[in-house]
Amino acid sequence: MTYWLFKSEPDEYSLQDLYAETNGYGRWDGIRNYQARNFLRDKVTLEDGVLFYHSACKVPAVVGTAEVVRAAYPDPAQFDPESTYFDSRATADKPRWYCVDIRWQSEFQRPVPLAEIKQTPQLAEMVLVKQGRLSIQPVTEDEWQHLLQLGNSSRR
Repeated sequence: MTYWLFKSEPDEYSLQDLYAETNGYGRWDGIRNYQARNFLRDKVTLEDGVLFYHSACKVPAVVGTAEVVRAAYPDPAQFDPESTYFDSRATADKPRWYCVDIRWQSEFQRPVPLAEIKQTPQLAEMVLVKQGRLSIQPVTEDEWQHLLQLGNSSRR
């Protein structure tokens, strides 16, 4: 199994929004960064674990987990002229952007804020710390386990 951190602005799409969707399933779409797209298209696979990260908010934090339930497929928004994610250069034969489907798994007992992540020696090498703006990031198994432990502890 591979692990990932997916970033989302909670006022656009939060962990609670995912939970509220049909059976906790949702499409992870709208990715318009080539490195993140390449991860989605080439590396993210069925049953991979996802850390759900709320970004661009008062306290950015890892807030829970999800699981990949459908591997990469062309993002339908790229073909929709009414969508903010429309891409006139994308065609059905040569899509430019991809998405995956995920399913809600858990909400942490407490969010794990970015400030805490940066201060935790076991997480010092995370992509989140080194290349923070990337919206889809690989996470090691040790980082995954450590964040699960932090998020499900009562420590504040």
